Amino acid sequence: MAKPIVAIVGRPNVGKSLLFNKLTGRRTAIVEDTPGVTRDRLYGDCEWNGRTFSLVDTGGIEPGTDSEMLQFMRRQAEIAIETADVIIMVTDVTVGLTAADSAVGSMLQRSKKPVVLAVNKCDSVGQVNADVYEFYALGLGDPIEVSAVHGHGTGDLLDACVAAFPEEVEEEEDEDVIKVAIIGKPNVGKSSLLNRILGEERVIVSNVAGTTRDAIDSYFENEHGKYLFIDTAGMRRKSKVDDAIERYSNLRTISAIERADVCLILVDAQEGVTDQDTKIAGLAHEAGKASIIVVNKWDAVEKDTNTMAKMTEEVRRDLAYMTYAPVVYLSALTGQRVDRIFEEINAVSNAAAMRITTGMLNNILEDAMARVQPPSDKGRRLKIYYMTQAGVKPPHFVIFCNDARLFHFSYQRYLENQIRSVFGLVGTPVRITIRQKGDKEG
Repeated sequence: MAKPIVAIVGRPNVGKSLLFNKLTGRRTAIVEDTPGVTRDRLYGDCEWNGRTFSLVDTGGIEPGTDSEMLQFMRRQAEIAIETADVIIMVTDVTVGLTAADSAVGSMLQRSKKPVVLAVNKCDSVGQVNADVYEFYALGLGDPIEVSAVHGHGTGDLLDACVAAFPEEVEEEEDEDVIKVAIIGKPNVGKSSLLNRILGEERVIVSNVAGTTRDAIDSYFENEHGKYLFIDTAGMRRKSKVDDAIERYSNLRTISAIERADVCLILVDAQEGVTDQDTKIAGLAHEAGKASIIVVNKWDAVEKDTNTMAKMTEEVRRDLAYMTYAPVVYLSALTGQRVDRIFEEINAVSNAAAMRITTGMLNNILEDAMARVQPPSDKGRRLKIYYMTQAGVKPPHFVIFCNDARLFHFSYQRYLENQIRSVFGLVGTPVRITIRQKGDKEG
């Protein structure tokens, strides 16, 4: 079952990003060590009372005039309404109820989505702040006093969110069906590719609404297997919208990625890898999803003998954190090479779900250590005791050693490459956790 999505909405300067950071346990929303991954990080995983969910921060808009502000907030609220399972509306007790709060409150009320009303900046502990009562006028139920700075009230806030989640019902899924999300920036050919696939394959096609998500799921079978395609073509309306609003549209992409087994990351062959492509690919990478980089509109590129090699080099450079993802060149318009996509989907899906026995892993580990000795520091050498697999989708390995501080990143990367080369883990990220003796396993 896909993780529920909780969106934080509210006008500028009410403390949305601060609250996001407090709830996700991060000091800043913009810190990300992986090169190339979006720095204006918009979402994080949270766990509360045994439920895991994705929290999305829609902060960062600073429109100029009041009328612009309302327009921005309406669009922001619309996307949250379309995509989120629960919405946290943040207000500011020090300013009081504003016209902008009321406008968005009305939209949320009409949406029939569960809304949790947070009144932020209630920083003093003790008696109830009388100014909180005016927020009842929004008609969104009991306001919850919170302090994003100190963390007061965040437990009550999370309790209210979790109580509003849809029930955890394990979906009856056909294990043979591979769920594929087609993601990418607007006008890169996502719908064209889906239409080409569905039009070319003579199969039974049925469109089912993608539950509460803003995506259409298309199921079909062919000789390669059974697939459920999640189309995110609705990422942006055709009218030109502000760049800041574009960030909110990532909600839809995050939702599709969350549900998928495999992500097809579409890149325009004529434009090459853009900043937006890098950000969208980063979402799939962070979510640990098996991925294929699909260079579309290949028919429109003038070619010589080195064109494909040159383009692959550029893709590898610009998406340096996804060296594991295969690159496929095709044209959704002409159908050129589209049929190759299924074999790649099957290969990366199998790699992401691969389980390797502890015995086999430790044989590889011994062999790798014999070839390249573990690093040492100030006379103290890293000792690696054993390795085991903790999970799949993506493959997650836990390595036990004498001192985690001696485990240099370069040696970790070396061991990952050894595992990849032996088992052919193409198209899937790999997670490695280092534990030292005395740490609990699990």
